[in-house]
Amino acid sequence: RRKVDSEGRRFQDRWKVEYFFTEIENHCVCLICQETVAVYKEFNVKRHYQSRHSTYDKLTGHDRSEKLKQLEAVLIECVMKMVENICPEKKQEFANICLARNTVARRIEEISSDIKRQLTSKGVDFDFFSIACDESTDLSDTAQLLIFMRGVDDEMNVTEELLDLQSLTDQTRGKDLFVSVSSAIDDMKLPWNKVTGIITDGAPAMVGERSGLSTLICNKVIEEGGKAIKLHCIIHQQVLCAKHLKYDHVMKPVLKTINFIRSKALCHRQFKQFLLDIQAEYEDVLYHNDVRWLSRGSALQRFYSLRKEIGEFLETKGQPMRELSDPIWLADLGFLVDITKHLNVLNTSLQGKDAAVNQLYSHLKAFGTKLQLFIRQLSQTQPNTIHFSALQEIMNSFPQDNISAQTSRYAADIASLAGEFKRRFQDFAAIEKEISLFSSPFSVDPEDAPDQLQLELIELHCDSELRSRHQQLSLVNFYRQLDKSRFQEIRTLAKKMLSLFGSTYMC
Repeated sequence: RRKVDSEGRRFQDRWKVEYFFTEIENHCVCLICQETVAVYKEFNVKRHYQSRHSTYDKLTGHDRSEKLKQLEAVLIECVMKMVENICPEKKQEFANICLARNTVARRIEEISSDIKRQLTSKGVDFDFFSIACDESTDLSDTAQLLIFMRGVDDEMNVTEELLDLQSLTDQTRGKDLFVSVSSAIDDMKLPWNKVTGIITDGAPAMVGERSGLSTLICNKVIEEGGKAIKLHCIIHQQVLCAKHLKYDHVMKPVLKTINFIRSKALCHRQFKQFLLDIQAEYEDVLYHNDVRWLSRGSALQRFYSLRKEIGEFLETKGQPMRELSDPIWLADLGFLVDITKHLNVLNTSLQGKDAAVNQLYSHLKAFGTKLQLFIRQLSQTQPNTIHFSALQEIMNSFPQDNISAQTSRYAADIASLAGEFKRRFQDFAAIEKEISLFSSPFSVDPEDAPDQLQLELIELHCDSELRSRHQQLSLVNFYRQLDKSRFQEIRTLAKKMLSLFGSTYMC
């Protein structure tokens, strides 16, 4: 005799929409009445539906799909309430039950379609938008191009969303990237003349003068009657500036020592036990990785804090670190710890979602001013090291050594760093007037403003109520409340500035 179990019958996904059935723990369950059909057989499922729930036949298309979602949600809620009443200790286990892979795939596709639909409907209302692109290679050696979009509508509402993720299986030249970005923009039916800018990670294929992605995008926008600017991610550039301070004579011994301690399990265990025995401030040293930008500061700070303990431990291992007894080298270490800490504070302030370009640029300008202050203080006859606590500690520990003579060298290094910042951020400096006009419209002389803004700017300056609002409200809300007919050009500038990405942090 034939057995049902040997027939290999399976639940069919189409039964969900056609008959409102689902699969739970290898059972075919009706979503409407929660009764179970013994055998995975369409005849049985269909008979149950037609004999008991035929009234649902009037639901078709989208209405039927929505009803299915409601019934599934109700079923899950009922199950969780039942579990909570009967065996509350098992609630988390039930919550962690995985859905069938076909169900998961279908729901992901539905979420994707819904997000795309929402983004398309929002894109229609965008007055301006910009894009951020970042290309990276995954574990399967496939290049993945992330494309994010930041759009602004007439009410100053800002939307940041993933526009597309394009897989590039062949070359990743500028024109290849351009084809991918173009298809993403065209698929979303976004007009090219509304593109205000593109920001990238600075790779050659992105920023090439002739055939880079940024150049090709800007040329396309010009052809469509618009104007877009090219920007290099402010965070990437800050990191490149930080690497300008080499100080290899400090970093190499530090990394060599950290690797010696952490590369061998026995040595690492003994070092941690040593720190525990002497009740040190920290329990371990930290690795530094070039890809993890903030790790350099963390590793240096931890090494500096444990320098005495590390020296004692290395002595017991017969691997003394001579640099730890050199006051000049320790002063260089202290200076590098301090300046790296300042750079890490800047890097952290530049991160975050929904950051407008004027906010990021203000952090950058503030850091440039700090560097000038550091230069002046370290160049004095009696150097002021108030903002360099580690360096100050080393100077106080070795008063007999003329460490203060080294501060002029540190001032020169900071001056070189300041020059590197100025050189690298020329793209942001090129739009500094627009950024100032957007962020501080009342402090800009109308004669210095573009011609189309001068008359409206005079009107703005003479309105005491608007001046008061500017001080009380956030910048976005201030521009949101400006009269659309009276300040049309100023609002247009504001929307363009709000639409710009300042970094590829989203990517």
